[in-house]
This record gives sequence, C-alpha cells and structure tokens, in this order.
Amino acid sequence: MVADVDWVRMRKAVGAFLVDGFFMTGSRLAKLHPRAKPERHGVEVLRNVSYGPGGREHLLDVYRPKQRSGSLPVVLYVHGGGFRILSKDSHWLMALAFARAGYVVFNINYRLAPRHPYPAAIEDCADAYAWVIDNAATFGGDVSRLALAGESAGANLVTAMTIAATYERTEAYAQRIFATRVVPRATLPACGLLQVTDVERLARRRHLPAFIVDRLVEVTENYLPVEVAGSSLDMADPVCVLERREPPARPLPPFFIPCGTKDPILDDTRRLGRAVAALGARADVKIYPGEMHAFHALMWRAHAKQCWADTHAFLKDVLK
Repeated sequence: MVADVDWVRMRKAVGAFLVDGFFMTGSRLAKLHPRAKPERHGVEVLRNVSYGPGGREHLLDVYRPKQRSGSLPVVLYVHGGGFRILSKDSHWLMALAFARAGYVVFNINYRLAPRHPYPAAIEDCADAYAWVIDNAATFGGDVSRLALAGESAGANLVTAMTIAATYERTEAYAQRIFATRVVPRATLPACGLLQVTDVERLARRRHLPAFIVDRLVEVTENYLPVEVAGSSLDMADPVCVLERREPPARPLPPFFIPCGTKDPILDDTRRLGRAVAALGARADVKIYPGEMHAFHALMWRAHAKQCWADTHAFLKDVLK
C-alpha cells in the first residue's frame, strides 16, 4: 500500500516536471525565431507596467500596433498554466497575435498557486481589470470595445471576470469589477478548465490516461487547498455559476469558445456554451477535430490558423 502511494506521488512529480519543462522551454525557444520579434509585425511592446502593489506578479505588458489612427479596441489577456506556472512572458505569442490584428493588448501576470491559492489569481485579475479601465486610453485603447481573452486557467479567469462584471456579487474583488460599470463586449475563453472542483468528473465521462488525470488533480490540489474549502468556490467554478441560470444584472457579452476534440477538458467548453446560450447571450462554440489542449498556440498548424481566423472574425463582428 505504501509502495503504491509512493509510486503515485513519484508519477505525479515526474509528470509535473515534464509538463512544466515542455511549456517553459517551448516558449523560450519560440522567442528565438526571427519572426518572433514584434517589430517585424509592426507591433511595439511596453514591458513590465505595474497595475498594482507588489512585485513581478502585478506587472503587465502592453502590445499595440506602431501605426495607429484613433483609439483601438482593447484585449485583456490572461495566461494559462493550471493556475501555478507560466506568465505573461510565456504567452507573448498570444498578445502579439492580437496586437498585429489591430488591438491594444494588456497581457498580465498574476499570483500563482500553491504559494498563492484561490482566490489570489482572480483578485489580481480584478485589480488588472480596474486598472485597464482607468488607464487603457493612455495607451491608445478604447475600453468601450473591451474583449477578455485567455486559455486554460486563463479561460477560467476571464469567465469569472465576466460574471463579476455582469452579476452583483459579495466578493470584494468582484465588486471592484462591477463598480467599473464596464461590461466586456466579448469574452474569449479557449479550452478552459471551468470547474476546478471535482476534476475527476472528466475521467468519469471518458477514459483518460493516468498522466492526464494527474495533471487535472494537480490543479485542484494546488489551487484549492483545504483552508479555503469552506469558503465560496463560485469563482473557481464559473461554469457552475452560469448553469444556475440566475438572470444577470447586466446582459452577458457574446462568447467565443474554442476547443479541440482531443482536449481532456472539452466537456467544460460545451457546458459553457450551453449555459451562456440559456441566459440569452451569443455563444459561438467552435470545436476543432483532432486537436489537443491549447492547440491554437501552435500557430503554423492548419487548425490553429483557422481558430485565429475564426477569433478575429468573431471580434470584428461583435466590436463593430
């Protein structure tokens, strides 16, 4: 029995090491490519702008087209990484993709688990949201055309921010967002883990390898430690909030919700689409055959290109 426990612990540790190394190394190597330079795409970057108290965890980068005429629509981008790894620096490619298409992008850091468990990440996102509303115009952005975008854990956080902007809630961080009186014009949660509790439900719906189940359980174990278990976990499970079908105080914005058929958390994408539609809002759920988690980051691949084309077409439609 002890040997079994030790084996599971070792398997989880090795899996986490391999996954963390893959994503972080991949991001660094991609930056070495000549086309990774923002100036080659007519984009300038203002790095490490502070959006709140603290150090590196409360910094953001601003990506914007060098050639601008008037104010541009705004994208607030929130990186993924299971709430415990990665940063704005690992997700530079996402910010660049939006900026080269004509958006002022605010690509944020936030505090990571397990050192900073829930609700630290959404608290920081709320601070960043309020800061962007107050400061976007300084950088040439128009917050009346605000889109929230993120993938994986970032998808969870932008969905939670959208709830905070449209529902009157009791959490102090949600009230900060609601008090801005600005509802995003679009929300783009890609391949999101939208219910952090009971991640084993995903393995009950279809067979998942132990390696994948370990990664999912790892999210819950790091983001939702025992000491917060008695408090409201609503904003860790934003899809569950929307599934209650309680009418929002302000209308929900349109959602663009992409995912791949081989993504182990595909079910959350479908649930979100149904929940948003049931509340009377537009929900464009786009499922890409054969694609894994965060496939759209591999921008040279056909389905990734299609996903980005669909993303930009959606934004052009809803922000016009």
